[in-house]
Amino acid sequence: MKIELSEHFTYQKLIRFTIPTIIMMIFTSIYGVVDGIFVSNFVGSSAFAAVNLIMPALMILGSFGFMIGTGGSAFVSKTIGEGKQKQANEAFSLLIYILIFLGLMLTIIGVFLVKPLAKLLGADEAMLGDCITYGRTLLLFLVPFMLQNAFQSFLIVAERPKLGLIISIITGVLNMLLDFLLMYILKIGVFGAALATGISQLIGGIFPLLYFWRSNDSSLRLVKTKLNGKVILQSCINGSSEMLTNLSMSLVNMLYNMQLMKYVGSDGVVAYGIIMYVGFIFSGTYLGYSIGTAPIIGYHYGAENSEELKNLLHKSLKLIAITSFVMTILAELLSKLLAGVFVSYDANLLAMTTSAIRLFALSYFISGFNIFSSSFFTALNNGAVSAIISFLRTLLFQVVMIFVLPILWGLNGIWLAVVFAEILALFVSIAFLMSNRKKYQYM
Repeated sequence: MKIELSEHFTYQKLIRFTIPTIIMMIFTSIYGVVDGIFVSNFVGSSAFAAVNLIMPALMILGSFGFMIGTGGSAFVSKTIGEGKQKQANEAFSLLIYILIFLGLMLTIIGVFLVKPLAKLLGADEAMLGDCITYGRTLLLFLVPFMLQNAFQSFLIVAERPKLGLIISIITGVLNMLLDFLLMYILKIGVFGAALATGISQLIGGIFPLLYFWRSNDSSLRLVKTKLNGKVILQSCINGSSEMLTNLSMSLVNMLYNMQLMKYVGSDGVVAYGIIMYVGFIFSGTYLGYSIGTAPIIGYHYGAENSEELKNLLHKSLKLIAITSFVMTILAELLSKLLAGVFVSYDANLLAMTTSAIRLFALSYFISGFNIFSSSFFTALNNGAVSAIISFLRTLLFQVVMIFVLPILWGLNGIWLAVVFAEILALFVSIAFLMSNRKKYQYM
């Protein structure tokens, strides 16, 4: 039975509505992990290090899609909640057209910057060629990648989360099959890995574009529109926290890699790359839930339904608390198995990676609350508060910890940096939730 944004959400309805998005985010993470497994086991650890060295730069460009998707979906769902359907479709269409234009510009610029950027990040001669090949190939698919990121949110606003899940499964399976064909059968190395990912992103971006282009029975459709600076600005402000989160994560990943190259060399970059792949799966649960609930929150905020906002916040915090406990325990128990999937061929690297996962995984107990808090304020169209939480959590606190903790605890200090950053961010999240409770009446 179809669940609409305007309904009262029980635990059952909340889980049913968000589960497709949660599965979508986890599945997207899993096929990213498969990429890493194929590169590490069939191309080599040097190529795996090269991919993880240049990947953060590519994610910075793709983060514009998250900004438009999360910020725009909050604006559009609020507009629908206010009963302005025509304006909602015009705003949605404008944001998608702007995103396509921006993606084309960034593709052209990015192709020329890959080589100098790879050198700046510390790529040696053994890694530089793979960095350039992987980076330039994926840049050719930047527009559909950005669209795929944006449509994840807009499909939920359109009350079609299951369609988003189906698209994610199709693209994920395709990516895995192409990884097997291009790297294992045809043995074309890093180029094969990038091509497999790029083709899957092409499907993931173009299919929903065609869905919204033609007549459909959802609440959203691409229509003729006109330039509206207010819509663009408000959406960008709303989504600035998600943009900042992805931007900060990418910059911080670069700093992690630079510190690891200093302390343990390319093996450290490999270990951190594995942590990121594993982390995508676990944090994907929190991200999926936050993305899935944001349009509901935005709708009821627009409809001035404070009772439902209270209901959504209280139930969400309880669900996240339970999930955080389970995620942390699972990560600790499965750490050696997860590390072994990537580097079972190297005993020393396996031991270092297992230890790193166990320390890093402590952050999963806290990160869900911070991810949801930032998303909650985005849905309330308060991009400033959301951005502050994201900036402190993913950039400032982590940067400080990355440089301070290794002085105290060496390599272990690098793995624990994110744990201490999340703890500090939790105090910030709680402070903002408490200080804004009267303004939005969610407590």
